Amino acid sequence: MNAEIRDRLTAAGADPDSAIARFMGNEGMYQKFALKFLDDKNYETLVNALESGDAKSAFEAAHTLKGVAGNLSFQALGEAVSELVEPLRAGDLEGAREKLPEFTRCYEEIVEILREWKA
Repeated sequence: MNAEIRDRLTAAGADPDSAIARFMGNEGMYQKFALKFLDDKNYETLVNALESGDAKSAFEAAHTLKGVAGNLSFQALGEAVSELVEPLRAGDLEGAREKLPEFTRCYEEIVEILREWKA
């Protein structure tokens, strides 16, 4: 990973160094799994479920994203999605919808960086 990508990930609230350590110091393995995040459909599932009023599907997608964000040390993203998980756990769609813009901002920032890293 070049210094620019590392700096941008860090500025976006990620901790690539701790994630690489979790991947036994194998930066290539971390990159492989981080870039797989681009193919993850849980964000789309979450947004669609919130729009259609499906709290169960929204919760499942948000909870999965929370785990993935944690494993990849996308900490700001994980914190933002945690703000969605708790209202959804209680079936509070409106509360989750209020938190969606901040989560979307964090998500789009990470995705943009990953796309550039992949290029």
